[in-house]
Amino acid sequence: MVSFTPAVPRRALVPSPASVPRRILASSLAAVSVSALVTLAAVSAAAAPATSAAAAAPATAAVPPPVQPEDRAGDRLTVVVRHAGSGLDGTYELSCHPEAGRHPDAAGACRALDANTRWGRDTFAPVAPGSTCTMLYGGPATAHVTGTWAGRPVDASYDRSNGCEIGRWDRLVPALPRVGSPV
Repeated sequence: MVSFTPAVPRRALVPSPASVPRRILASSLAAVSVSALVTLAAVSAAAAPATSAAAAAPATAAVPPPVQPEDRAGDRLTVVVRHAGSGLDGTYELSCHPEAGRHPDAAGACRALDANTRWGRDTFAPVAPGSTCTMLYGGPATAHVTGTWAGRPVDASYDRSNGCEIGRWDRLVPALPRVGSPV
């Protein structure tokens, strides 16, 4: 039987990190990192046009077109107010761009409506179902707004039955009359 005895001790066959010069270790790690980044960048660049085109298509289809100046020419509303108090009840005709009509503050009403008009959102949207609203009663006042705003038909009802509805009403003051809060 022949036995083999290495001339170099077994521990010396596997270099320890301390025995490898730092320069070699750092350069080999940098080469691996750079090649991985180049590969990742190439894959990302190849996938980006398909991904961004697919993501952009549904988003643009669901959003309404922006309000154009020619849409503004038809901003005409009829506001019918009931149970708001003496001097506040009535039917008001309002035109904006330019301001006109039988409204006590046509310019202010148009400014309030413009300030609450956002692209892609309904200025006259009702309170979202399931909203948590304070149980604050703002009085028996009601309003019904019909007409055209930003090129879109309007048929919205307002009351002051809870905190959400009061806030919705107050956002449109002076288009809707300022009604005092109960003390």
